[in-house]
Amino acid sequence: MASTPEPEDGRELYALLHLSPDASDEEIRRAYRQYAQIYHPDKYQDPQMKEVATENFQRISDAYEILSDENKRQIYDIYGMEGLNSGLELGPKLTKPEEIKEQLERLRRRKEEEKLFAHARRNGSIIANFSVPQYLDGYGIMEGMGMSSEVELPVSKQNTVVVGGNLVVNGSEGTGAASTVLRHQLSSVSSIEFMATAGLRSVIGMQTSRQISPHSTATSGLAVSLRDGSINLSNAWTRQLSENAVGNIQLVLGNESSVSVGWQKKDEKGTATGEIKFGTNFVGATAHYVHRFSSKSQARVAGRVGSTALDFEIGGGRQISEFSTVRMMYNIGIQGVSWRFELHRAGQKLIIPVLLSTDLNALFVTSAFAIPSTLYFLLQTYVVKPYYLKREKQKTLEKMEGLSTQLTEARKAAKKAQILLEPVSNRKKNRQLENNGLVITKALYGNRKKIKESGEFNEIDDDVASQVFDVTIPLNFLVTEAGQLKLHEGIKKSGIMGFYDPCPGDPKLLLVEYTFHGRKYKVMVDDYEALLIPQDIHQF
Repeated sequence: MASTPEPEDGRELYALLHLSPDASDEEIRRAYRQYAQIYHPDKYQDPQMKEVATENFQRISDAYEILSDENKRQIYDIYGMEGLNSGLELGPKLTKPEEIKEQLERLRRRKEEEKLFAHARRNGSIIANFSVPQYLDGYGIMEGMGMSSEVELPVSKQNTVVVGGNLVVNGSEGTGAASTVLRHQLSSVSSIEFMATAGLRSVIGMQTSRQISPHSTATSGLAVSLRDGSINLSNAWTRQLSENAVGNIQLVLGNESSVSVGWQKKDEKGTATGEIKFGTNFVGATAHYVHRFSSKSQARVAGRVGSTALDFEIGGGRQISEFSTVRMMYNIGIQGVSWRFELHRAGQKLIIPVLLSTDLNALFVTSAFAIPSTLYFLLQTYVVKPYYLKREKQKTLEKMEGLSTQLTEARKAAKKAQILLEPVSNRKKNRQLENNGLVITKALYGNRKKIKESGEFNEIDDDVASQVFDVTIPLNFLVTEAGQLKLHEGIKKSGIMGFYDPCPGDPKLLLVEYTFHGRKYKVMVDDYEALLIPQDIHQF
């Protein structure tokens, strides 16, 4: 069984009610009643105080509702608030932890499947071919057009159906096809596909794939033409050559028999691929390289040579939004000189090849490459790059301002919570003073480094103050009648009522200075570390 994920909220509900994760039902009720007496809105007449009380009373009521419900508490203990918010529910009462975890895993998987099935994956493309020579000869500028679409729909964890189709028009002629694929995952290392295509070339077939070693995969396929009964057999082997490189060999037997050897290497800076292919009536080789200048821009170089093709391509692309990328390619080959424009957005593609000339005139070939390249670099240098730098700077500032606002609001909420705790906290503190018991004189929670600095120099400057928070009041409130304070292990302290996290993502400490029987004590504990005071080892 998979290991149980730790809740990401640091058991905040336990911290809020100051409870151990092993707390009994009676301890939960007692903790709730203690805080309810402080935060019940009916106790306050002042509108501002009533608002603060209402907000915090709702927090402790929500925590009590979850922790007092056996099923909800079991889900929270294993998956945190994420499990509850995802709608997980337990059926019959289960007693063994293994049974509970197994049931929760099943429910979690079901929720994930429902979420998966709600979103089919769609891919499509539109290709519009333009021809300048054809237009200059007095014909239409559009040479042809093609469209294709595909929908991938998971029907279960193991089965996926893919339905697609395409239409192609060239001049006055056109063709189309529709296809369906059923993909079944046999195991974690093997799968099988059944395929059917109807159209000009009606075909049925199947393909199996299996991982035969940690670094190798084999694929075999069979396709039968319904038009002439011809059969095509294919076999492919892929192997991980190194951490960044993959090699493959493919053998096809049939009307278009061929054997090909390919290779791909990919790292952070770029991707290089190459293939050599030999057929019964052709031979060819291709190479392709993509260099990534950044996460948003890249350059591409590609070439093909063989008995049926000879061309060279160069260009680049840039991500213009979260889901959109534009590309422009320059191509020169035996068919002439052309540009290709591409727009990719969320699985959809618009591709516009433009044939500029069928003559390989040196001046025209050079101009067709130099003019758009120069324009691109000018735009990139003086328009696009400054714009993106300005936008990234703005985003960073907005993010920092947003985080600052969140921290400011959290600090205000914690201070308001302390205002309502303060009267009871002071009464407890005075009783301890009368009995020469436990009194918290100073308590700071926040950035580990800043806490240590404030403890060494016994002072708090502006820089330190922004990353630490005074929690003397809530800790005095938590001191028991017997003169003890206990914070439970494994519970993030920012969840305690009257606390907040002043430095998200940074390691935190809690510094506590206290007196007991006339002596002074001092202790520091990590965010999730247990604390029990008083103890003689804390004396200084």
